[in-house]
Amino acid sequence: MPKKTSKNNDLLNSVRDTTSPKVYDLLLKLVNNGDDDLANMVLKIDYLIEYASNCVKARDYLNGREALEGAKCRIKTLKEKNVDTDYLEYLFEGINKKCK
Repeated sequence: MPKKTSKNNDLLNSVRDTTSPKVYDLLLKLVNNGDDDLANMVLKIDYLIEYASNCVKARDYLNGREALEGAKCRIKTLKEKNVDTDYLEYLFEGINKKCK
């Protein structure tokens, strides 16, 4: 079976230009392993971290904290399924430090 890329997979094609290269690499690995549900969870985490970052910039710390809690819960689930979450944790910690 050929490897899935952004040319032959709708999920990867839709996120190729909007995610960072490290997140895209993680998505690529998950999709090629047949873990599309975990790939969608990575996308949700990426979105929540980005949303929390925007909340911090707008000084909306309450919504930022709420988004970070959701991301933290999902990262924990990914870790239980043995997914490499180092970069997601790095992003999470960076925003978490800024969110008062």
